Amino acid sequence: QVHVVESGGGLVQPGGSLRLSCAASGSSFSINAMGWYRQAPGKQRELVAAITSGDTTNYADSVKGRFTMSRSNAKNTVLLQMSSLKPEDTAVYYCHAAVSQWGTRTDYWGQGTQVTVSS
Repeated sequence: QVHVVESGGGLVQPGGSLRLSCAASGSSFSINAMGWYRQAPGKQRELVAAITSGDTTNYADSVKGRFTMSRSNAKNTVLLQMSSLKPEDTAVYYCHAAVSQWGTRTDYWGQGTQVTVSS
């Protein structure tokens, strides 16, 4: 079992910044990729950003140039730096980890963290 925990959400004014953090923990696993997804009320969950084990990143067009995903110095932890936030960025943000553990590939999700962009 791998546990994925997000932190860092909150309320911010338009144009402001927030940083989300996601940590994966457990035993005997390796991470193939990690990603951030978001789901706004009444909408489907969508990919925001992802990073592979080789540090290749990709972003949704709607966040390119505003969001940056990176690895933390802490093991199995990734960050999502969000800048120039817009009201349409309001959503629950979920961290996803694609993991290999004991010869099996499994997807794990965090519980989500709310990001609200409003004046």
